[in-house]
Amino acid sequence: MTRFFGVIFSGLLCLSAPTFVLAQDDQRPEEIPGRVVKTEETPPAVFAPHGPLKPVELSVMTYNVEGLPWPIRSGRGDKLKAIGRELAALREKGLEPDVVLLQEGFREETADLIRLSGYPHVARGPRKKQRDGSLVVREERPRFKRVKYRRKGEGWGKWGSSGLWVLSNHPINWVKSHAYHYCAGLDCLANKGVMLVSLDVPGLPTPVEIADTHLNSKGASGVPRSRATAAHHLQADELKGFMLQDRTPGAPLIVGGDFNVMHSAVRFDHVMADYPFEVVSQVCFQSPASCDARISADGDAPWLDTQDLIGFKQGDRVTIRPIRVEARFDGSAAGGPVLSDHDGYEVTFRLTPLPTRP
Repeated sequence: MTRFFGVIFSGLLCLSAPTFVLAQDDQRPEEIPGRVVKTEETPPAVFAPHGPLKPVELSVMTYNVEGLPWPIRSGRGDKLKAIGRELAALREKGLEPDVVLLQEGFREETADLIRLSGYPHVARGPRKKQRDGSLVVREERPRFKRVKYRRKGEGWGKWGSSGLWVLSNHPINWVKSHAYHYCAGLDCLANKGVMLVSLDVPGLPTPVEIADTHLNSKGASGVPRSRATAAHHLQADELKGFMLQDRTPGAPLIVGGDFNVMHSAVRFDHVMADYPFEVVSQVCFQSPASCDARISADGDAPWLDTQDLIGFKQGDRVTIRPIRVEARFDGSAAGGPVLSDHDGYEVTFRLTPLPTRP
């Protein structure tokens, strides 16, 4: 048995970006001083439009903060605090994103990041003990054995939460979430899933809904690529089912997160099949005049150059379109220091109320 765990442990240390987490990450909401963290259990607030209706700009950044514990990663606690301080510095200049979608916020120092950042409204995704059934239609499920590679973490239970958080300048009306039923390899140790929040944005006649997710990794999962891809496809199908079931019909929608689609057209195409949003990197690449793209695009498929995506869908009463794309924490003078194995990916949208029909 000692040799067995030694093999597992050595394998974990050799992986470049595993999704291995410890139980220490599952803070109680009240453990973030000065912040009331909303979860799916929080009673929803009543939406009331604020101020005259007018076009507004809303910036959303998705950021995998690499909040993995020692010995998988070292020094991450200090880096998480540094991210919080950098966001606070942007806030002092009025340059902070309006909404931040975090992934891999597993460590307890995530609470320090949130406290230091100054965001007044916070929500978190599925916690370690949340269990949800499959949202994949039974007739469409492929044959997928949920525990096949036990030596790679399958069947060990959840050692951490989803690592998903939403930080917002605008009030959060409600939170909904879903823990993915399927997973592969070391990813199974985290309770990966999706969360959806409803935001009260002044100037708009309806709330804006924003989703944050993290899908199964490829090689970092430690299992054959075919199995990791099969789990990724199933999670994407669960994501689609969740959005159809829990999203408010007609609400303007923004979706972001770590989709783990880098250099994988197969994964990207499956995510986008029958999916209810447009991908910003595709829209801006195809219509560059409509976007102020401050990120270089190499090749003819820039949406496959990164794991991180942001998408959007028009609302019945609010139109939405991306107007600016930029990188944060990428080591450039404008973007700030590198503090994670991902860059921050920020999109600014213009949301415009539509005239009310009689």
